[in-house]
Amino acid sequence: MSLLDVENVSKRFGGVQAVDDVSLHLEDGEILGIIGPNGAGKTSLFNLITGTIRTDTGKIVLDGTDITTTSPTKRARAGIGRTFQVVRPFSRMTVAENVMVPVLVHTPKVKEARAKAVALLDELGIGPLADMDVSQLTLVQRKRVEVARALATEPRVLLLDEVLAGLNSREVLDVLPFITEVRERGVSIIMIEHLVKALTSVSDRIIVLDRGALLAQGRSEDVLKDPAVITAYLGEDEHAEG
Repeated sequence: MSLLDVENVSKRFGGVQAVDDVSLHLEDGEILGIIGPNGAGKTSLFNLITGTIRTDTGKIVLDGTDITTTSPTKRARAGIGRTFQVVRPFSRMTVAENVMVPVLVHTPKVKEARAKAVALLDELGIGPLADMDVSQLTLVQRKRVEVARALATEPRVLLLDEVLAGLNSREVLDVLPFITEVRERGVSIIMIEHLVKALTSVSDRIIVLDRGALLAQGRSEDVLKDPAVITAYLGEDEHAEG
């Protein structure tokens, strides 16, 4: 059994089938990439895994335990963390205070929580930002703090939702090693991204969603040659990338 197993999950919103009988697995220590056009169901799938929305059908199993009906809070405590496509740090707070908030879930003493938050920032190479107000940060710095906040929940599985969005080419190259460093901390990753070349450079496998359904999965070099994938997504994307 894999670290995370998503088995035949589906979700409908009114007349829209957001997720349609999708199955995937994530191995311990793996980075799994997810691509697909807008509206393919990628973020909805993340919401199902974290429990923000409930499945209509299917099952979600974390390290052998069925978490399909458990709350988002219990899933976070069990080891599922995530970032969001739009970075929204707590305003009028420092970077360290932002990271302290999730640390307090496990460490109720404020002084100890701050020490853990600062230590985590140091480990991630962003310790000098600790006492800065988040309003002073660049976008790439806010992205790193968003990942730090997610890691502060001590996840075994981290869901990254377009962590490279809005970054220029140089900034993307700065962030990619950061993602592999997170994996080296013992965290398995599922990563949604539109920048296909960047995603495949760090992913062990990728899956492709289209209209809520699983279109293809496997090694990137095989999936990216699939005519159905090219038609649904990659042809348009690569043309857009120039």
